[in-house]
Amino acid sequence: MEALLNNLREKKPLIHCITNYVTANDVANALLAIGGAPVMADSEAEAEDITSISAALYINTGTLNDMRQAAMLRAGRAANAAGIPALLDPVGAGASRGRTDAVKKLIYAVKFAVIRGNASEIAAISGAGGFTKGVDAAPDDSLPVDSARAVAADTKSVVVMSGKTDVVTDGRRCVFVKNGSELMSRVTGTGCVLSAIVAAFVAANPENTFDAAVAAVCAMGLAGQKAAERMSGADGSFSYRGYMIDALYNMSGRTLEKEARYEIV
Repeated sequence: MEALLNNLREKKPLIHCITNYVTANDVANALLAIGGAPVMADSEAEAEDITSISAALYINTGTLNDMRQAAMLRAGRAANAAGIPALLDPVGAGASRGRTDAVKKLIYAVKFAVIRGNASEIAAISGAGGFTKGVDAAPDDSLPVDSARAVAADTKSVVVMSGKTDVVTDGRRCVFVKNGSELMSRVTGTGCVLSAIVAAFVAANPENTFDAAVAAVCAMGLAGQKAAERMSGADGSFSYRGYMIDALYNMSGRTLEKEARYEIV
């Protein structure tokens, strides 16, 4: 894991983010903190051009509309044509028929290196059902890992399924990541930030997508832990969000290697 983070810091990959407006600022700052570089461009007119100069594409469906969906499709196809990794965060899949159909259209049209969602979103993609009451909600954290394995096998993507224990699978291999803090659920957009960090790790280590995704999930969880350790009685969720960014900025490859907690199953 040390080498994977060191590669990211050395290469400083440019990540084209078509993400939701609720968390765009946090995503940009987190990418800068971990060592990447963000570009936020969601116009269909420039989607292909921006993707062509980037090291990876990150698509997030949190605030979806027709214009943004068209930009996502163009950017995704451009990423595939250029041979750069694309990551999909299917925010809110299962919340409405329109959103679920849009996510499935993206998966059909674009080859994604990684798909990152919560248990309900992954279940909705897999066809196993699921209930989502909001873009950050995962009310049934007991949904089976089989949903993640099924999506990975069907899409030939690495799937990251977030929850109390995060799951990373390519349909064959499976890793449980146990870094993290309960406080992460008190801040909106931690999933969006995680997806961006995964995109950065994969962009810097394109020959090793699976291990890069595991390292990214460990790094985000570890940042959540470090932030929780800094909390004082006067601090609240706004401070916690800033402490996570600080933890990403200050994280070394050696610390990640030493303190990552994961289990290969």
